[in-house]
Amino acid sequence: MTDENKLITERKKKLEAIKVNNKTYPNTFRKKDYAKNILVEYKDTDKEILAEKNINVCISGRLLTIRNMGNSSFANLHDESGNVQIYLQKKQVGEDSYSLFNNLDLGDIVGIKGILFKTKTGELTVNTSSLTLLSKSLRPLPEKFHGIADIEIKYRQRYLDLMINPDTKSLFKTRSKIVSSIRDFFINDDYLEVETPMMHMIPGGAAAKPFITHHNSLDLDLYLRIAPELFLKRCIIGGFEKVFEINRSFRNEGLSVKHNPEFTMIEFYCAYQDYLYLMSLIEDLFSNVINVLNLDTKFLYQEQDISFKTPFTRIKFYDAIAKYANDFDASQLKDKSYIQKYCSENGIGISDKESLVKMHLGIFEKVVEKQLIDPTFVTHYPTEVSPLSRSFDDNPDLVERFELFVAGREIANGFSELNDPEEQSKRFKSQVNSNDDEKMSYDDDFITALEYGMPPTAGAGIGIDRLIMLFTDSASIRDVLLFPHMKPKK
Repeated sequence: MTDENKLITERKKKLEAIKVNNKTYPNTFRKKDYAKNILVEYKDTDKEILAEKNINVCISGRLLTIRNMGNSSFANLHDESGNVQIYLQKKQVGEDSYSLFNNLDLGDIVGIKGILFKTKTGELTVNTSSLTLLSKSLRPLPEKFHGIADIEIKYRQRYLDLMINPDTKSLFKTRSKIVSSIRDFFINDDYLEVETPMMHMIPGGAAAKPFITHHNSLDLDLYLRIAPELFLKRCIIGGFEKVFEINRSFRNEGLSVKHNPEFTMIEFYCAYQDYLYLMSLIEDLFSNVINVLNLDTKFLYQEQDISFKTPFTRIKFYDAIAKYANDFDASQLKDKSYIQKYCSENGIGISDKESLVKMHLGIFEKVVEKQLIDPTFVTHYPTEVSPLSRSFDDNPDLVERFELFVAGREIANGFSELNDPEEQSKRFKSQVNSNDDEKMSYDDDFITALEYGMPPTAGAGIGIDRLIMLFTDSASIRDVLLFPHMKPKK
């Protein structure tokens, strides 16, 4: 029997002993006070004045430390807001309650009623008059209360991390605050929040491998959403002029510090605008989030200084390659043999069937992206790799599109939307006939919708998980997901 199993057995025996005189797992205790509120309100109150006031409190939480001194004991009680010390005397709580306390372990959840006082050292403490066991922790807590050293436990058993690591709990409260501020930003700008399907007949809205599921009663394969784009554009076609959706999307791709198979993003669309409007809007959005979080416009992310001072840098796609690709001769951009050789020498995987534009994109992703530290809008992408974007009127080979990079990672993607149904149909067909593993399908229903007319529109998507990584100085996307996807244990 392992040491952990021995401890579990001992705790189960204690639970059986408790059952003799107490109800286990009751749901009759009603919490009225929180540790943080108690400390904020009374920590500076004089000891004698506190005794005169006779302040009753009713708190509950998890026991994180226990110090037994015979006929009296101290313990540290932790709730969502913080910690507070409790004190028990056998003569005050009675034989049965004190016997109950002696059968408690670290991690047990209790309800405490009592009166506030200050110890000789001045620590605000609850003098317990009533003790109720609310839930028994049958498994021992991790040994290090300041945090979990084992990263596997941290991700696989996030509840333990939340239980004993206040920084983790604070991070996810910050995440909620960021998401709420993003939602409020768009609602205050008269955008309508909508909800679109998560199961699609045809995977679309992005070039990515989908997850496949099956509808039993219809005997029909469906695809989990890889992006909400095509449905949000249908909303624009239907007459809504400003819409957004904070959504969960799914992509059947590998795991990394930047990728999780399911992730949170926001997509937003505005009729009668273009990609230039979107870049300014995103700058305003970031400034708003920074203000909500009380951050400076310049702060450290993973020991890199990043400045969010607006306006952000803007550079064209091919200019970025010319500027950042080491030892690259921009004059030979259209020479396929030169590009193939450059890719080979720089470890950029390409196939013989790869188009020249796809090779350009490979160079950008491998060599350029990682050098874009401060927020940078890369614009004027090739049409071939932007099947949903509107081409420039004076250059059909480039589109009115941008991607935003921060700390070497893509954070946002946006463009003036292609609203010509004939051109969109050609682009879909080109995707279908390509050799790319990650390609779009032909969506006939979306083409039909476009044929009713979609106004000139601008639309963008922002990866919320990666954005939260930036604003919480988190190295991995798993740090900002409560329950990240993990490989099964062997």
